[in-house]
Amino acid sequence: MLLAHISDLHLDGSERATRRATRVMDHLRALPHPPDALLVTGDIADHGEEAEYEEAARILSAPFPVLTCPGNHDARPAYRKALLGQEPDDGPLNQAHHIDGTAILMCDSTIPGSDQGLLDTGTLAWIDTELTALPQDTPALIAFHQPPVALHHPLPDSYMLEEPERLADLLAAHPQVAAVLTGHAHTAAASTFAARPLIVGPAVTWTLRLPWEGDQAADRDQPPGLAFHILDDTRRLTTHYRVVI
Repeated sequence: MLLAHISDLHLDGSERATRRATRVMDHLRALPHPPDALLVTGDIADHGEEAEYEEAARILSAPFPVLTCPGNHDARPAYRKALLGQEPDDGPLNQAHHIDGTAILMCDSTIPGSDQGLLDTGTLAWIDTELTALPQDTPALIAFHQPPVALHHPLPDSYMLEEPERLADLLAAHPQVAAVLTGHAHTAAASTFAARPLIVGPAVTWTLRLPWEGDQAADRDQPPGLAFHILDDTRRLTTHYRVVI
């Protein structure tokens, strides 16, 4: 299974944000062999306004499934209404998808009004229920916005996923989970969490300068980033990163 993965579009109606997101989607749609699905791990809108999600719906339209979850800049009611075509609601926005024999859980780690992340008790119970219902030979991926580990930069590390040990304890009972995928940090990164690969998708809007690269956090000159994940028959996840010129 081939998955494309982007994050942090921060669509705000500006020409710059629109151009960068459109460039990535044009690249994906033009691939000789398109991905089985695209994952978008949060901060789709910059201000959580309906008009931003209406633009996102247009830009993200594709001949392959597009799976999304919210980030700390997103607003659940407008997201539901304008991006998903659902009734506006302020509850956690969790969605399970089944792509090519793999369960992909797009989870809501947002705390309305806060930049911090948390998989609340209801969301953790939902994850457990979804994974428990899977046949034992069905692999699964879990995606949400805020990384559950430190990435060694003061900006994203100030707004990590809170209480990550609760998710780690849950994953210990579900060996079919092959990897955890996140966004939020604006830097392509690879680490581990709960003995699984943890892959942080690159941002479309701007790239995070790491401490050894300079003092100003936002590098707006870097082109948009894109990840490709390959999940093979042994549940090994291999990731390739690209920039879109």
